[in-house]
Amino acid sequence: MDSKITLSFNKDVIEKAKEFASQNNISLSRLTEYLYSQITSGSYKSLEDLPISNWINEVAEGEIEYKRSSSKKGMKDEFFGSKK
Repeated sequence: MDSKITLSFNKDVIEKAKEFASQNNISLSRLTEYLYSQITSGSYKSLEDLPISNWINEVAEGEIEYKRSSSKKGMKDEFFGSKK
């Protein structure tokens, strides 16, 4: 059974991902699902261990920065604050 989620990405990233998906005859949803299935199918200790980390590094602009909030409220406040 499929479930829906809402994600927020940089507009340029979405456009490039849509183009990539289209060129490979797959929907953006299925491409995203595929990437998540690859991530969760292995036992990876860090993001750098992922088999797609080189690809992520190639398409990333600038230094990779991982942000974690200490609470759900902090994440919610940060997310909605970035939309203003």
